[in-house]
Amino acid sequence: MRAMGSEGSREVQRLLTRTCSLLGEIRCCPSRASVPFSGANDIQRIACAHLLQIRTLLPLAENQLHVKPLIRSVSFNTTLNGLKYPGMPSFAPDEPGQIFLMDLNEQNPRAQALNISDGFDKASFNPHGISTFIDEDHTVYLYVVNHPHMKSTVEKFKFEEQQRSLVHLKTIKHELLKSLNDIVVLGPEQFYATRDHYFTNFFLVLLEIIMDLRWTYVVFYSPTEVKVVAKGFSSANGITVSLDKKYIYAADVTAQNIHVLKKHENWDLTQVKVIHLGTLVDNLTEDPDTGDIWAGCHPNGMKLLIYNPEDPPGSEVLRIRNVLSEKPKISTEYANNGSVLQGSSVASAYHGKLLIGTVFHKALYCLL
Repeated sequence: MRAMGSEGSREVQRLLTRTCSLLGEIRCCPSRASVPFSGANDIQRIACAHLLQIRTLLPLAENQLHVKPLIRSVSFNTTLNGLKYPGMPSFAPDEPGQIFLMDLNEQNPRAQALNISDGFDKASFNPHGISTFIDEDHTVYLYVVNHPHMKSTVEKFKFEEQQRSLVHLKTIKHELLKSLNDIVVLGPEQFYATRDHYFTNFFLVLLEIIMDLRWTYVVFYSPTEVKVVAKGFSSANGITVSLDKKYIYAADVTAQNIHVLKKHENWDLTQVKVIHLGTLVDNLTEDPDTGDIWAGCHPNGMKLLIYNPEDPPGSEVLRIRNVLSEKPKISTEYANNGSVLQGSSVASAYHGKLLIGTVFHKALYCLL
């Protein structure tokens, strides 16, 4: 991307400031203080709605984005090493993205980079949202939203557990699969995906946010049918499915809410309710033990878009219990002003353990 002149830079700054002011100055609550973190292997206590034991900060090639759990406590993670996302900082713009693996059954789990088979363009790999599907023969398939050269595709991989590697099977493209953000796979080649912006031009995206056009949507894909199944989102973002596979949960980051959608046999979705969170909700995961939703959130949109290392963006993780009830219970499970973790985007729970990912910082492994 070419550098702008001073006038262009000031204009971008003005538009970003205006955009962030519209998103709201959502502050990191002073009562959600954090204990200073003195080392990667130290155990610390965090004062928030619940006490978390921080076990380690994981430098996943400096930029950890998205976490999705799998059976046997294995968790896949994508990194943002090379993703050039308009308006967002990039600390390693020339490095390609990677997929990492963690086994949360291990006493001291570590992230391991997975090799990707030859024949796939790894140099332009910019992974975003991810989802897994396990076939009847227990083969694990990984679907990854990819942004090569600022476009959107979905890459299908087969996970080779013994070799700890990924075999690329196919690239999925379609006219409706643009500006993709997240994905949840429900069949051998059936998935829902979110489109977070209608426009692809950076300045038009800012205009879209300022005018609150609500032109983004959830799309269903299969080899025989592709269709929009839910629309009217300001910026459709994270997406996941309930444990019984009957409901889809989709986050609208700028509207600060979660849409609860009922899934029908023809894959259409109808809205059941909207849960307002009052914070910029990014990605969602389902707790495999309780069915609760874990949401990675951004307490301050201004700091996220206009990055200042001296005053970094904070992190916030919410837990939504009794999602389908009239009054879901929303609790803050982790909050930090950026001194430990910057720009939390996702949180994944597994049997009393929590893995928190970020947009461009590191990952945090905790004991609940």
